Amino acid sequence: MNSKHILYIIGIVLLSAFSACTDDETFSTSTSNLLTFSTDTVRLDTTFSNVPTTAKTLWLFNRSGAGIRLSSVRLENGNQSGYRVNVNGTYLGPTVGYQDHDIEIRKGDSIRIFVELTSASQRSDVPQLVEDNLIFNYESGVEQKVNLNGYSWDATLLQSPRISHDTLISSTKPVVVFGGMYVDSAATLTLGQGTTLYFHENAGLHVYGKLISSGTPENNVVLRGDRIDHMFDYLPYDRTPGQWRGIHFYASSYDNRLQFTDLHSAYSGIVCDSADITRTKVSLFQSTIHNCQNAGIATYNNKVEISNCLLSNNGGGCAVFNGGDINMSNTTLAQFYPFSANRKAAIIFSGKLYPLQTLNVYNSLITGYSNDELMGYPGDTFNYQFVNCIIRTPRITGADSVKFARVIYEDVKDTTKYGEKHFVKLDTDNLIYDFHLDSISAAIGAADPASSSQQDRDGRERDDKPDVGCYEYIKK
Repeated sequence: MNSKHILYIIGIVLLSAFSACTDDETFSTSTSNLLTFSTDTVRLDTTFSNVPTTAKTLWLFNRSGAGIRLSSVRLENGNQSGYRVNVNGTYLGPTVGYQDHDIEIRKGDSIRIFVELTSASQRSDVPQLVEDNLIFNYESGVEQKVNLNGYSWDATLLQSPRISHDTLISSTKPVVVFGGMYVDSAATLTLGQGTTLYFHENAGLHVYGKLISSGTPENNVVLRGDRIDHMFDYLPYDRTPGQWRGIHFYASSYDNRLQFTDLHSAYSGIVCDSADITRTKVSLFQSTIHNCQNAGIATYNNKVEISNCLLSNNGGGCAVFNGGDINMSNTTLAQFYPFSANRKAAIIFSGKLYPLQTLNVYNSLITGYSNDELMGYPGDTFNYQFVNCIIRTPRITGADSVKFARVIYEDVKDTTKYGEKHFVKLDTDNLIYDFHLDSISAAIGAADPASSSQQDRDGRERDDKPDVGCYEYIKK
């Protein structure tokens, strides 16, 4: 092949390449050539005022068969709504007048838009709708809109608050805690009925002094994470564990009391440092610890009272007692933690680290997915008894059998519904749980009133045949 032929071929290739480039850079002005949007509305759920949301994504696809040029993309209300938008790497901020120009989307191509919201205070006790629009103007003169909306909820924002004197927090307005809340050793923090504390990621409640959580049956105190948006359309973040750190009672802390308190979706629900077991570390009454990544409550050589409580779905064990003096009555321990097959037993007690002076469990329901939801680790001092309980564990025989009085052993060979049969609803797909007793549960009418604590007897209606487990959660 001579040089003329080679140059001819090169010329043909270059001409073809130039033609292809020219075609690709041709942008249609036809009104029929439009972009396809991944959604016509970007929803940012509910957020607290003055707190940034996570970013949501909007995709623009060019499936028209021709290149399209947008003459402008702009945020309709500019800086008035609190929305922040990034279009294909360009921030629609004040320096560009909240708009961008001459955006090219080649045929078959797409661009990505990020949307966030930091809303101003709404001066309202209820969430308020905050809206804006992204306006897309084509060279053809066509205009399209995508709606941006979310709800803004005014809250009290606290940055690493330190409670140095006796303090009452009682508010129907959300209280959001960043960095953690600290109660000094000489102070008492009281949470009034109906108060909800929303803890930001990695924030928790650190108690060196005393905590009194004074909920009522009608107005519980709620301790939870601050994510009030959704992970998926069907799943709020609040139903997932590890949203905040939980409560830590340090060695100097005594006489803490939580009543009608709902603590959920923490990393560890309650942790109690080693202390003088002649003094009560914490009393839990008519309260819930649910859906924690680690233990629901973990104690280390403490005196603890738990009555009429629900401890459920905690990955590191619903209750873990390392030594101490423990009294538990009329409590449901339900271990159906769905996020790991390595979930620990519903109740774990040990005399190895510290002497287990006393563990008394009365009228309680202990169940879950495992064939054995009761795990004990003997030590030099290892005193315990279970009286009038229903327990999912193989039947205890031999010398230890005397420590189990009037106990109903679940049939561990029954794996059809495991311990689920006791409860009204366990929806593991949507993470919705209702631990009211089902009518077929063996716990119905199985408790011994004489074995209930005085608090249980004072705190419920007269019932000649009470149920095993926590009374408040079976009362419809």
